[in-house]
Amino acid sequence: MASQKIGIIGFGRMGQTIARLTKDKNFEISCVFDVKNVGINVGNFIGTESKVTISNIADLDKILKQTNLDVVIDFSNASACIENLKIVAKNKINAVIGTTGFNEKEKEELKKIIKVSNIGAVISPNMSVGVNIFWKLIEDAGNLLNDYDAEIVEAHHITKKDKPSGTALKMKEILEKIYEKEIPVHSIRIGGIVGEHTVMFGNPEEVIEIKHTAISRDTFAMGALRATEFINKKKGIYNMKDVIGI
Repeated sequence: MASQKIGIIGFGRMGQTIARLTKDKNFEISCVFDVKNVGINVGNFIGTESKVTISNIADLDKILKQTNLDVVIDFSNASACIENLKIVAKNKINAVIGTTGFNEKEKEELKKIIKVSNIGAVISPNMSVGVNIFWKLIEDAGNLLNDYDAEIVEAHHITKKDKPSGTALKMKEILEKIYEKEIPVHSIRIGGIVGEHTVMFGNPEEVIEIKHTAISRDTFAMGALRATEFINKKKGIYNMKDVIGI
């Protein structure tokens, strides 16, 4: 079976983790884009040899025209991701979007680009298989405990830009549909925490907590690669529930 040819947009912690994990899987990294470290070999960041150097995001269209990619994985930022997707879609390449921080208008714009261009994309604020099962668990718990109070607590490393996290906002969205009122979210930014998300249900007699803790970024990267395998040759908009089959 031929390996999937992929491109990575955004070569920070997540992009580097994804690239590192491809070496033991059926993927070929054809190009990597960022605004930093342009011209530096990808191997310097992932501890293995690579033929790929980091390209300037300004050259995205030119390079995509020259490279027969199957899927582009985007872990950049919300405003940049929309502009990136316009170029990716114009070149008829499928996408996996793990970027977070979109507002509702931006989410709708992403969907419109995908539909009009007739490409396929997986969009999720969290690519972890465990987190997506976690969302299902809190939905089930919320339906059973809809007369309890509910609040969300999320904690991440000090350099995480969006606050609350995309995962916490998804939790909030799930629970607000059930409770039909605002669910408070408490955000903590400290140290090097990869990601912790907790929902607390309580009444005067008891408190129930459901928590997900990410031990390493590998869990998000493995989910992104699973989504990459899933979306190859497909058309339409999908999420990680579709990828996992729940």
